[in-house]
Amino acid sequence: MRTVAEWKAALRAALKDALRTRNAPASAVLRETLAAIDNAEAPDVSVASAPAGGAIAGSVEGLGSGEVARLLLSPEAVDALLQREVQERRDAVALYIQLGRHEEARTLQAQVDVLLAL
Repeated sequence: MRTVAEWKAALRAALKDALRTRNAPASAVLRETLAAIDNAEAPDVSVASAPAGGAIAGSVEGLGSGEVARLLLSPEAVDALLQREVQERRDAVALYIQLGRHEEARTLQAQVDVLLAL
């Protein structure tokens, strides 16, 4: 199984190739997936330092005291996130086909294929 860093590197490399070849569906899904990973790594705001009064309203005192470390995802969490992205798109493909929106279904199926190729 890939590490989180390997997943991100693979997604960024694929994004670079998709941008180079001007593959809009691939670049969109790769950007969305990288954003989903970044959002999953975002820390809970409840662990941030409390704001203090001072020269700048809402700031905290001390150098770096407002910094909060990002969450560390496990490779299994990233894999589950990718599977969820694929499943959401598969569900949307089925819905679009049912509604007769075949062009949108083809676009989403292309995105599913990009994620499965990683």
